[in-house]
Amino acid sequence: MVARPGRAAREITDIDARKLSERPARLSDISSPHDTLNRSIVAMLQQDGRMPFAEIASELGVSEGTIRNRVNGMKQAGMLRIVAIADPVAVEYQTDAMMGLKIAPGHTPQQVAERLARLPDVVYILWVSGRYDLLVEVVSNDRDGLLHFLDTEIHGASDIASVETMTGLKNYKNQFLLKSDWGERDGT
Repeated sequence: MVARPGRAAREITDIDARKLSERPARLSDISSPHDTLNRSIVAMLQQDGRMPFAEIASELGVSEGTIRNRVNGMKQAGMLRIVAIADPVAVEYQTDAMMGLKIAPGHTPQQVAERLARLPDVVYILWVSGRYDLLVEVVSNDRDGLLHFLDTEIHGASDIASVETMTGLKNYKNQFLLKSDWGERDGT
């Protein structure tokens, strides 16, 4: 004969389950990149980084405080930064080039990346495996600006062994740092 839990035991179990479901979300919960609500918030902020929390809350059917807490949690966890990014196409840069760099012996990709990151024409640096050590994107106001950049910062630099420069002909898509479209993952 199996003993059945009495009413008191069921009530305690129900209370414990309710307490667990009603507990405040921990920082790790509200900042998780796998959370559906977080993905929806990020997708909306990708479209308009200045969208009011009240508008996001209304659209997603949650309170404004929930949105504020989620955004702040994601910021604190380092998974969300809201920044202004100038679109090179919109500001009509005339020259866009992607460069594959091989780093010279005695230097590291990090050292070269840190040097190039300080330059205003450099908009993208990625340490990669394979044929190159770094991929670097450069935008210039004109062809002479690109040539000057190549001459002074690339070809005249002792920390770069070789470079392959690929100038842009037509830009079909550029999402900048926001490569992941969270709103379309997992059917959300």
